[in-house]
Amino acid sequence: MAGDLMAVIRLFARLGITAFGGPAAHIAMMRREVVERRQWMQDNEFLDLVGATGLIPGPNSTEMAIHLGHKKAGWKGLIAAGVLFILPAVIITGFIAWLYKHYGALPVVEPFIYGIKPAIIAIIVIAVYPMARASLKNMPLVLLGAAALAMALAGIPELFVMLGMGLLYMVYSGFGRRSMISFLPLTGAASVSNTGLFFTFLKIGSVLYGSGYALFAFIDNELVATGVLQSQVLIDAIAVGQFTPGPVFSSVTFIGYQVNGLGGAVVSTIGVFLPSFIFVALLGTILKYLEGNKAFRHFLDAVNVASVAIIMAVCWQMGKECIINWQTTVIAVSALFLLIAFPKINSALIVLSGSLAGYLLAVLH
Repeated sequence: MAGDLMAVIRLFARLGITAFGGPAAHIAMMRREVVERRQWMQDNEFLDLVGATGLIPGPNSTEMAIHLGHKKAGWKGLIAAGVLFILPAVIITGFIAWLYKHYGALPVVEPFIYGIKPAIIAIIVIAVYPMARASLKNMPLVLLGAAALAMALAGIPELFVMLGMGLLYMVYSGFGRRSMISFLPLTGAASVSNTGLFFTFLKIGSVLYGSGYALFAFIDNELVATGVLQSQVLIDAIAVGQFTPGPVFSSVTFIGYQVNGLGGAVVSTIGVFLPSFIFVALLGTILKYLEGNKAFRHFLDAVNVASVAIIMAVCWQMGKECIINWQTTVIAVSALFLLIAFPKINSALIVLSGSLAGYLLAVLH
């Protein structure tokens, strides 16, 4: 057990530093590490976790880290994986927040980020194929996957895509059930006190589905609209979330610092991430009871297909945004070649190589 815990610590301490690119990229890196390189589980089990995680509120990649830690090393692994995946991003973001507060500007990092994103696209592409192969078990699921991809590309919220496909496949398989989902409304203005910040972000972390951009929409409503935060600070927080590793939700650390200094940063960070640990712990217990339920198995099969389709849609959108010239094309193709030629290569090396190549090409260009 101690060996399993150390394995969790080593993996997520490194991923916390090198996992750039958002939830789709993070999940692709985790799959590469735990399915291919370390063989902690098979693709179908990994996919079940991806699908189940997509159905609960909070940052999906952080919750995947918590799930994987729990699977490998129990409760200690749950805490270690989550904290280590979050902490590097929080520390880096906190330092940037301090610089921003004192000097009023963000550091210049664009040349390094220039090459990271195309390299991450290659990592996602390599991860999607085996995940799709494992999830597309029959023709109805293939058709559902195509429909989910079209819906995701059309901008339909992720939760609706996954729930819709899951319920549809249950009905098709003869196991339809009535389902009702309730959402806790976000109301009320945020306070500038640390207590107010904590409960504001606790509320957001408890109900937020979707990407980091959805997080910023909630913050705009809770803090900018009420006059607590300037819109320019929120825009800069979005930028920080993009060029720091780990979960995009670490931008909350930056925002909390701008609102109320170090104390604000700490309580905001704890507030937004705390629900993820609770939800994953509860979900892990529920999944054990549902594993033998045939209706739930059909539901989760379709959710898994929808999850892969959503990752493919995210990959397509990211590709359109970051592979824009011959330099970024060279980086993406080179990274793809390395991943195919050396299946067990560390994802961190691909990210770091992409960053260095991007810097050199940007400077030379």
